[in-house]
This record gives sequence, structure tokens and C-alpha cells, in this order.
Amino acid sequence: MPPTLEITEIALRLGVAVLAGGLIGLDREIKKRPAGLQTHALVALGAALTVLVVAMGTGPIGDPMSRAVQGIITGIGFVGAGVIMQHERERRVEGLTTAASIWTSAAIGMACGAGYFALAGVALAAIVIVLVAGGWLEGWLERRGLGNDQRQG
Repeated sequence: MPPTLEITEIALRLGVAVLAGGLIGLDREIKKRPAGLQTHALVALGAALTVLVVAMGTGPIGDPMSRAVQGIITGIGFVGAGVIMQHERERRVEGLTTAASIWTSAAIGMACGAGYFALAGVALAAIVIVLVAGGWLEGWLERRGLGNDQRQG
């Protein structure tokens, strides 16, 4: 028999997913990247909702959950691909970091939908550190002639 969740647990799972995705998107928004706060929040919400629907319909473990997760990962790959641009003449690619952040927002959303808040929290902290400190470190390295001078955004 599928598990039943109280409306407060459902709201908590979806709400945490939206907040986590929104926080990741805030970094992209501040840096004026193509996918920002709303996109990341919606990606995380959609992933959490999908996991919740499957879990409530089949139970937390099973083949339908595996297929749902595979579908989310595949689908988000297409969304991420939409923000990647290759500039042939300048020989550079941009949008890779944003695409990766969209993908990780979906993964955090899946963790929230499954009720793994500690996992989602640790992953969110790691992502924020990478986006904030990583951008600073790349800039620092570039100013010293040690980094890749082509931003990936």
C-alpha cells in the first residue's frame, strides 16, 4: 500500500525544494545568467513533485521511482542544454555552469521530494560554496594568469 503523507509534510518537501532551487538560482540571477531564480526554483519543485507523486503512488522504493528519477535527469539535461552556447569564432563555450546548476537543482529537488532534507542541505551548501567561492577563485586565478581566461557561466 502506498504511503500517505500529511499535507504539512508535502508542503515542507515542496517548499524546501523551491527554497533550495531558488537559492541556487539567486546566484545565477545576480550574475545575470540566462536561467535564474525562477527557473531553478521551478526545476527543483518539478523534480520534488515528480518524486512525491511516484512515492505516494508506489511506495518509496521500486522500479517506478527509478524510472521517474531517470526521466527527470534526462529531461533536465535538455533544459540545461538550452542555456549552453558555443561561440565558434571566439572558440569559447558559455552556459556550462548554469546548465550544471539547473541539473543540481533537480537533484536537490528529488532529495527534498523523497524527504532527504539532510542530504539536500549538505548538497545545497556544497553548491553555494562552489558557485560563490569557485567564481571568486577563478577570478583570482585569472588575474594572476593561472586560470582559464574563458568564463563558462
